[in-house]
Amino acid sequence: MSYLWIGLGSALGGMARYGCSDVAARYFGVSFPWGTLIVNVSGSLLIGFLAALTVDDGRFLLSPDARAFLMIGLCGGFTTFSALSLEKLNLARDGQWIAASGNVVLNIAICLLAVWLGYAAGVAFAR
Repeated sequence: MSYLWIGLGSALGGMARYGCSDVAARYFGVSFPWGTLIVNVSGSLLIGFLAALTVDDGRFLLSPDARAFLMIGLCGGFTTFSALSLEKLNLARDGQWIAASGNVVLNIAICLLAVWLGYAAGVAFAR
């Protein structure tokens, strides 16, 4: 049943991401990916807020399925950057600043390299 809740949350999050990016493009233009930045920042804010409120000793005790729907599904569908941000916050809160910083740098650098390689492979494949 968890997969169903996560899938539903992912679908809703993905639709919200598309809508938010569309609105940002209409208001700010497409010369800079403002929509992505807005989605990543707001998704990170939301997952942090939910994580703080729904921990075992938090204000709201949610079932595992409800928490998975919100955090993995909705936030994950809205932006996977939110999950990355929460993971780095948890490392930092545990005093693992080097691991948190290194992981941020590695994620960004490796993902930029991967997107470049994927793009290059796609261009080569399309010829």
